[in-house]
Amino acid sequence: MNKNGWISLLGLANRARKVISGEELVVKEIRNGTAKLVLISEDASANTLKKITDKSTYYKVQLRSVSDRFTLGHAIGKDARVVVAITDSGFAKKISHLLD
Repeated sequence: MNKNGWISLLGLANRARKVISGEELVVKEIRNGTAKLVLISEDASANTLKKITDKSTYYKVQLRSVSDRFTLGHAIGKDARVVVAITDSGFAKKISHLLD
């Protein structure tokens, strides 16, 4: 895959209904233990960044940073999104690998 292959894969995961977007819904998925990977945009507010980082660290969920909210939103076919969670371990592992 190309450099932005993770964007295509995230779109595929979204169509498979394995992506949750929105701060409160992502926090809920982290607490429930269903989130396997959390993607947060680099332009997230300090408050959101701290909240998501703390939850991800406490519940041992992998957290990765992506360029901006518009790229993240575009990948799942929506407007700007600051944070998304992937609930499938296969998609999470591959997206994490592509972000390296």
